[in-house]
Amino acid sequence: MNESGSPTVDTPVGRRASRRDEILRATRALFDATGSREAQIEDIARAVGINRAIIYRHFIGKEELFAEVVVTYLGELSENLAAADDRSRPAAERLGLLTDALFDYAIGQPAFVDCAMTLVRRPGEELMAEVGQAVMIRLGQAMWGSLSHAVEVLKTGNTTGEFEVADPILLSNLFYTQALGALSLAMLQMSVHEGGDGVPATENVPIEEIKRYARIAAVAQARGI
Repeated sequence: MNESGSPTVDTPVGRRASRRDEILRATRALFDATGSREAQIEDIARAVGINRAIIYRHFIGKEELFAEVVVTYLGELSENLAAADDRSRPAAERLGLLTDALFDYAIGQPAFVDCAMTLVRRPGEELMAEVGQAVMIRLGQAMWGSLSHAVEVLKTGNTTGEFEVADPILLSNLFYTQALGALSLAMLQMSVHEGGDGVPATENVPIEEIKRYARIAAVAQARGI
């Protein structure tokens, strides 16, 4: 062990941890480069310079590897949310700041939305069958790290009388999933409406307008409107 308590690289445990981190970094780099989670195991193995079979020595499968990458995104998101919050402002304004920070981060990291959407639309039991317990724990901790910022603001708003939220944790989870849907629209930047003669037509949607609606919706839900 080194001074930080982590295994040294010149031990079997240290070498395994180092290779695992190398695979994660390569996966994240591929996601960031393409803006999606469509990288194949062969692509990741090639980026690391290893055989794809070695990846399966470190991860149960592709879903577990991708879940670990989501943990890295969520860690960055939590830092951005903390930096954006301003405890000197009313709860409604703070909730708006958090909403903006979530959208700004996700728009800059489109692969995060792709990965996160894949995870949230999977039944929990199915996901747990493909992701090891330790990774699920890290994923849950990372999720809570991000959600906790909204939970704290909602609880503060309840105390000051600005909000009327019976279950701040549930509403924060709802905010997260709603934001992922809105972010999908923001990245598509296109809405559908009825055109001439009943023929569907599309229209460009400014990202800033989607963010504005998201802020309004979040505050309205928190106020029980």
